[in-house]
Amino acid sequence: MTTTTLDPTDRAALSQMVHDAVAAQPVTDLHTHVYAPSFGDSGGGQTNPDGLLLWGIDELVTYHYLIAEVFRVVPPSELSYDQYWNMSKQQQADHIWKHLFVENTPLSEAGRGVVTCLSRLGLDPNEKTLEPYRKWFSEQDADGYIDRVMELAGVDSIIMTNEVFSDHEREMWVENPAIADDPRFEAVLRIDKLLVDWPAAAHDLREWGYDVDDDFAGNTVDEVKRFLHDWLDRMRAIYVATSTPPGFAYPDPDHPERNKMIEQCLMPVLAQRGIPWALMIGSKRGINPALRDAGDIGQKENISAVYNLAAGFPDNRFMVTMLARENQHELCVVARKFGNILVFGCWWFLNNPSLIDEITRMRLELLGPTFAPQHSDARILDQLVYKWDHSRRIIADVLIDKYADLIQAGYAVSEDAVKRDARLLLRDNFRTFVRG
Repeated sequence: MTTTTLDPTDRAALSQMVHDAVAAQPVTDLHTHVYAPSFGDSGGGQTNPDGLLLWGIDELVTYHYLIAEVFRVVPPSELSYDQYWNMSKQQQADHIWKHLFVENTPLSEAGRGVVTCLSRLGLDPNEKTLEPYRKWFSEQDADGYIDRVMELAGVDSIIMTNEVFSDHEREMWVENPAIADDPRFEAVLRIDKLLVDWPAAAHDLREWGYDVDDDFAGNTVDEVKRFLHDWLDRMRAIYVATSTPPGFAYPDPDHPERNKMIEQCLMPVLAQRGIPWALMIGSKRGINPALRDAGDIGQKENISAVYNLAAGFPDNRFMVTMLARENQHELCVVARKFGNILVFGCWWFLNNPSLIDEITRMRLELLGPTFAPQHSDARILDQLVYKWDHSRRIIADVLIDKYADLIQAGYAVSEDAVKRDARLLLRDNFRTFVRG
């Protein structure tokens, strides 16, 4: 075991040591939308259009970030939204490649991400058409390609997001109890509908054989708890996730059924099982419905729901990420007060280098190495490569500055300490928190 202590005057050695440690540390990607191949391989929309595992050049280039961007270059007055959506997946990808990568420079983070993916895969990102990439991807086997992507990204486990209220996905779980028996993947039970639209969720639960009422009367509490236990068992879920609605509050006088759901159903079940609740706070859906998934935004939310939950349910654990930049400082300060909160990730519109840098610095200054700085939030398998390539470099650069500050203050920073911190930040904080 190495005990090398850094020379306080050698910034180059410090930089090399930190980058090496962060690059070598396997990551547990704690929140993705990437699925195991048993959920159906889309093959870029060509193999199985209903498959949930998305990968390949056409999926990469038609990522919803790039869809929104291409309409800034070719506005709807020139190509309408309907015309775009009526194109095939390949036609959409050709349109985006031409206008964002050939005729314009891909300076956005989403654009650079595609370039990084291609380069790390050994492909030339300067092709004028997508055909060479399509040929290369057509020669890949999905199962082997997952291994290659995980190796390039340095990811040891992909945590899925499993939508129990999606009829398509739910049927897969019901028909194939072994669907998640892939050791590379772990499941998460996502339950947004229970909290966002209880009447619709209650209708679904009744269809599935649970005796629940819209007014939470009768057997509703026991039956919702039975539903949660059933699906936690079926998925072997390691946590429960919710993307909260705009204006999410707890307690919420305008949504008494939501308060009951949290207090009487969700918190008791999760406390009993020792499973965290992950709250993803700050998304607002569909401000431009014509863009479909690309039409959402983030907004500032009230932090009181977080500290009310943490204080009100000390036997529960909460993983929390917030989408608005304006919420980040508040969230860190609240997390300082509650050991049952794990702050995680820079997701969605925060997944930009300048913001990852800023937020990671602030978190280290307020929380030390007791958070999870990033998750990929990848929807397409290949994105693991660029999201972790880019984030690792930023996290390492921030750590270098913080270690340099410590060294200047007289603290002896060792190679062992650097490796330990990388392990905590990129894997073990999350793993320990989930295990309780």
